[in-house]
Amino acid sequence: MDGHLAGISQEDRRLLQGTAQFALAGKRVVVTGASRGIGRALAIGLAACGADVALVGRDRQALAEVQEVIARFSDGRVESYACDLRNVNSIGAMAEAVLADGAVDVLINNAGVNIRESAFDVTPESWQTIIDTDLRGAFFTAQAFGKHMVERRIGSIVNISSVGGHVALRTGVVYAAAKAGLQQMTKVLAMEWGKYQVRVNAVGPWYFRTPLTAKLLDQPEYLADILARTPLGRVGELHELVGPVVFFASDASTYVTGQTLFVDGGMTIFGF
Repeated sequence: MDGHLAGISQEDRRLLQGTAQFALAGKRVVVTGASRGIGRALAIGLAACGADVALVGRDRQALAEVQEVIARFSDGRVESYACDLRNVNSIGAMAEAVLADGAVDVLINNAGVNIRESAFDVTPESWQTIIDTDLRGAFFTAQAFGKHMVERRIGSIVNISSVGGHVALRTGVVYAAAKAGLQQMTKVLAMEWGKYQVRVNAVGPWYFRTPLTAKLLDQPEYLADILARTPLGRVGELHELVGPVVFFASDASTYVTGQTLFVDGGMTIFGF
């Protein structure tokens, strides 16, 4: 092909790269909460796009199962690291172990929990559980790997937020506060670390069928309410989250930072 490119500018040659910009071969990606649900799906999808994947979670057995699945189709590296993101010391030890095994190009900050309860039922314990995982844990994980990326002058962090951080939903006030905080954290980290070419973005899903949402979506009235709020008229499928995350993780988004992309079937256009 090079013989046909004589006289074509370097800028135009970059345009000809096309889908090659989305390739993840040679990139090492850390995925937290990788043992189930969205994190599991993202880990498998990123590995399918060529990434080396470091799986992080509390359930060693479940991580081993995901690692085995990836090993069946991928020739890339895949390792597992146990970590409780509610514990800052555990985060530090995990990050040290991951980095001892090699450089990290991308962090997918996915781990999260929710306790569905009304505002009057929130206890200090339930508040702490959600905030410590969804916001505090996400921040200190970003901090640990962000230092490494800043030193290398390159990197991408993708925080998995929620439409619940943008509009008021029946997901619970603590979860909403944590996810809203995560979206604002995304902006501030993008501002601070941009000069080092470290990008920080977020993805905000609506309803996807996972072990955590299955019982709700199996209730006909609840599902009908969800679908009535969704222009595409259906819940999302986990593979539909992979593309947006690959975009942020790859060289296709090297001029995008501080953004939250809602993967919501159009739900947030109504401003509920």
